[in-house]
Amino acid sequence: MAYKTSPRTGKKRTKQQQAMYRRRRIVFGIATVLVLSFIVFCLYSLTQGVVAVNREIHHADVYAISRKEVPSPTQQQKSSVPDCDASNVALSLTPAASSFGVGGTMDFTASVKYNGSGKAGCLIDVSQAGMVLTIKSGKDVVWKSNVCPVDTDYRLIAKGDEVKQTITWPGVRSGSECADAADLPNVDRGVYSAQLSVKGHAKTKSEPVGITVE
Repeated sequence: MAYKTSPRTGKKRTKQQQAMYRRRRIVFGIATVLVLSFIVFCLYSLTQGVVAVNREIHHADVYAISRKEVPSPTQQQKSSVPDCDASNVALSLTPAASSFGVGGTMDFTASVKYNGSGKAGCLIDVSQAGMVLTIKSGKDVVWKSNVCPVDTDYRLIAKGDEVKQTITWPGVRSGSECADAADLPNVDRGVYSAQLSVKGHAKTKSEPVGITVE
């Protein structure tokens, strides 16, 4: 049997003892690697956590600064340009014809012309939500162009300016809620009046125009 002398004790070791010591060293080495790996992982996780916290703090600081730099709507100064109203614009409404048949449509040319004296002019929403076409039968409101939502179209108009657009009445009776014209009932035969007005300014309106549905 082969022996190996231990450097510490001077005693000879058997092959079994040598194998046992080798296994111990291997186990010790593996344990050391695992411990070192765990320590490295903890340090890496801690570093990433610190970076993430710093990033969130930075984002919060930037957001707070941006909130300070952008004033709220109540803090923003109002435009010095006035809204268009009866004192500085004139509205007119011209139908494409004096009559049309049941189930047909009627086009109107809606016009707003500046007649004020201010050099700055005035602002007006010339969309069908701002310049509203109203169809009536007597006092009964039959149809309005602003029932369905549309994008606003603000224009600055001044001396000599005139804005025109076409508004189509599909010959139907609308309700208080938006609906497709194909789903609404056609109006009956009769005489109807059409008038153009500016939303929010009841006195700013055109002369009424008579339309006959045959």
